[in-house]
Amino acid sequence: MKLHSITRKCVSTAVSAAIVITAAAGSLAAPSGASAAQAGASAAAFNYGEVLQKSLLFYEAQQSGVLPEWNRISWRGDSGLTDGADVGKDLTGGWYDAGDHVKFGLPMAASATMLAWGVYEYKDAYVQTGQLDEILLNLRFVNDYFIKAHTAPNELYGQVGAGNADHNWWGPAEVMQMDRPSYKITPQLPGSDLAGETAAAMASASIVFRDSDPAYADTLLTHARQLFIFADAYRGKYSDSIKDAQSFYNSWSGYQDELTWAAIWLYLATNEQAYLDKAVDSTDEWGKEGQTPYWGYKWTHAWDDKHYGAQVLLARLTGDARFTVSTERNLDYWTTGTTDTGEKIKYTPGGLAWLDTWGSLRYSANASFLAFVYSDWLQSTNPAKAQKYRSFAERQVNYMLGDNPRSSSYVVGFGLNSPKSPHHRTSHGSWADSQTVPSAHRHVLYGALVGGPDATDKYTDSINDYVSNEVATDYNAGFTGAVAKMALLHGGTPLANFPVAETPTDDEFFVEASINSSAGTYTEIKALLNNRSGWPARMGDKLSFRYFVDLSEVYAAGYTVKDIPVTTNYNQGSKVSQLLPYDAANHIYYVNVDFTGVKIYPGGQSAHKKEVQFRMSAPTASTFWNPLNDYSYQGLAAGNTASAKTVYMPVYDNGQLVFGQEPKPGVPTPPAVPAGLTAAAGDGQVELAWNAAAGAAEYKVKRALAASGPYTALATVTSPAYTDKQVVNGTTYYYAISAVNSVGESANSAPASATPKKQTPVPPAVPAGLTAAAGDGIVKLGWTASAGATGYNVKRALTGSGPYTTVAANVTAAVYDDSAVANGTTYYYVVSALNAAGESANSAPVSATPVKAGPGTPGVMAVQYKVGNANATDNMISATFNIKNTGTAPVNVSGLKLRYYLTKEGSAGLNFYCDYAQLGTASVSGAFVTINPAKTGADTYLEISFSSAAVTIAPGGQSGDIQVRVAKTDWTNFNEADDYSFDGAKAAFVDWSKVTLYQGGSLVWGNEP
Repeated sequence: MKLHSITRKCVSTAVSAAIVITAAAGSLAAPSGASAAQAGASAAAFNYGEVLQKSLLFYEAQQSGVLPEWNRISWRGDSGLTDGADVGKDLTGGWYDAGDHVKFGLPMAASATMLAWGVYEYKDAYVQTGQLDEILLNLRFVNDYFIKAHTAPNELYGQVGAGNADHNWWGPAEVMQMDRPSYKITPQLPGSDLAGETAAAMASASIVFRDSDPAYADTLLTHARQLFIFADAYRGKYSDSIKDAQSFYNSWSGYQDELTWAAIWLYLATNEQAYLDKAVDSTDEWGKEGQTPYWGYKWTHAWDDKHYGAQVLLARLTGDARFTVSTERNLDYWTTGTTDTGEKIKYTPGGLAWLDTWGSLRYSANASFLAFVYSDWLQSTNPAKAQKYRSFAERQVNYMLGDNPRSSSYVVGFGLNSPKSPHHRTSHGSWADSQTVPSAHRHVLYGALVGGPDATDKYTDSINDYVSNEVATDYNAGFTGAVAKMALLHGGTPLANFPVAETPTDDEFFVEASINSSAGTYTEIKALLNNRSGWPARMGDKLSFRYFVDLSEVYAAGYTVKDIPVTTNYNQGSKVSQLLPYDAANHIYYVNVDFTGVKIYPGGQSAHKKEVQFRMSAPTASTFWNPLNDYSYQGLAAGNTASAKTVYMPVYDNGQLVFGQEPKPGVPTPPAVPAGLTAAAGDGQVELAWNAAAGAAEYKVKRALAASGPYTALATVTSPAYTDKQVVNGTTYYYAISAVNSVGESANSAPASATPKKQTPVPPAVPAGLTAAAGDGIVKLGWTASAGATGYNVKRALTGSGPYTTVAANVTAAVYDDSAVANGTTYYYVVSALNAAGESANSAPVSATPVKAGPGTPGVMAVQYKVGNANATDNMISATFNIKNTGTAPVNVSGLKLRYYLTKEGSAGLNFYCDYAQLGTASVSGAFVTINPAKTGADTYLEISFSSAAVTIAPGGQSGDIQVRVAKTDWTNFNEADDYSFDGAKAAFVDWSKVTLYQGGSLVWGNEP
């Protein structure tokens, strides 16, 4: 039985099998790429050399552990340096799986095998494009990790990191702090699929390295032999042993296909007939396509199911009709349709062979690579059929590169309108554990193939769409091989001097500061030290900053630095020094705020910045203290919400200046001319404000009746603000400011003018947009706030013409709940606005009739629905729900049940899957109930329950996405077109009354069929 499922992050494909092969040793050599003339292909549409170059670079962005010197990603750094420490092993290295930071062994090994297979088939492409060294370096890097992970002949570590814990944090790999447990397979916890695929990866790599490094090839081959023996002797699915993998990379197809796959590659690496015999014999264990007598043909080679690639190689190695017929049935399914069953894969309107919602391009790329390899072998015996398969592969690759209805590339950093927001934590570079901070990716993830469009060619470049926009090592693996073939067919030149190291676009370390409090004898500063590093992200546990002051006025008054103590009011772990000398001759000192030992890193709101509040105090009753000449005081504003980045508080990492400017030692100079003067006129006063001037001790405020003067001094102030109340309404005044310190006075600022005028109050505008929503015993009113209003009168009547009686006077918010109503009675409402000048006219009336909530009538709950898979005739029902609480009290989800109505079509049982739930997949369960007698559009309903009593939906809140699937136990197709709850047009959330919701057993939303 073939188990189709969905995806890489929850499920994938299926077909069991262990293959064993028969062939002459003379079949060992891989065929080279056919020429463009042989293929009859059209002229090159894209620069395939550039694509190949960038696709390989993607793997360097996925590297874990200590990065090799040849890594070219300037925004990546060392990471995962304690991997394996929990079990006393060195498990550093390898590849992060996708946009996350788990090292999943099965897809990693599958990706490595596919990359090596691409070199085995099309080495000339890598040579011609200058990418052979790059592919060999990347293959060595990942195989070095497999060597580390293979800690004993019958022991292999197959995962580092726990999926849910990893996925619950959004930040760069270099600073992840979660526990990263190590998982292994052993004879007691077998994993034939994992061990077999890793054996295939190392055996295929040994072929690739045989000429350039035979000793390394021998090492790989030794491990591959041991792993194959381990896989064959202790049989079982790895995901039954490493249970954390079940929700992410469950082994749906079983392990037989990996045993076949490993045996083939060991045969190709050793030329030992026993491996080929083993491979051929094991094909008897391959699974069938549904109830057919055929091996699976409706999927393609993927991280889970290797029998598709295995049968291609077996066809070439043995010439056995079983493998050629099965291979061509699969490739016909992807191209023109099968000749014996008449089936064909779905194509999008734009020409993409579309297999599955999750990672649609990855499957098309893998099928294209298989088509290329098989067509090369078929070229001499059946050129027409070879051309059919080759043309299919070329069209699919070109679709991915931009030959599609969007005229857009699906490869990050290549071609027109390429994806800018892949679902990838480290390239996004968030410091706040948020997909929305920053608003755009800080880094370009060159070469990454995104998941791809839906079945209608629709695609949204969104960071939170992990179905369409995630990237993964297995997405690029078959794609890389297919692009290599395209480079052989059509040529292409890699970019020179690529990649160029990124230049940071944001400040990585800085201080935000404000004046927390200030008086005549002290200044208290609030400062937040930020680590928003991303080139690469790095831990800041040796950070410090300095606050510089000018104590000239202190010494002029006969005091010294010893008379100015520094104290802290609030501190998140720093050591705050007393004032230290910087330029003592000119009385310049600084406070050193040292956060050494405190982890400040771009990992969340509380992780990426730390706060300190410190105060510098002059003696009690003294009058000389003046912060305006202090270097670090420049530009600071008062108040908790006024903290702003300042270059005048330089930041140091382990003593090295990394941000800001230190003051230049030297002789004191007159203050700078104040800038930014503004004058705001009011009734009988003018509000002045300006920017603090460097070196200023105080400011002179001057006024004139003409812009040219003369200006008369009004006041001397220490803060950059002043209110002039000695004005006459209707008169225009001109103002200028000068700055003063012990050295002298600056020139006047540029003038600003204002004309104070008596404001005549006017009544407020008539309220608009009045709405009335009726509930059970309540009418909820809302309206648009009126200009000039300070309050509102709410009025009610029993007829639209009135008379209206005020039911609420001087309501300050533009909402009101009228609960003094009777169900069944129609009420009319108007609203007027109030202020000191009077009352506006009434608004236009609205009406509402409160009713008792009952079946089919929305109460305080609502359900939204969107279709997960618009194809109504495939073997999967996919839907996403969102439950909204429109009431005023929290709702516990454990008291809710949601029903989705469908028709089974057949006697097979039904299986329920929850792929994702924001409230936690563990709390979601599904059961199927037969409707007797059946109703139009429904003979069964899926009832979804929620077990977690700790989860509630707040008033006005929502559950978030609940993504579910339904499949038959025999995986036959549904016909959803006549299902009551199905609507293939609902691609985005809408309130959907054909899904019902029950609370405490009572219907609170929707209409039953």
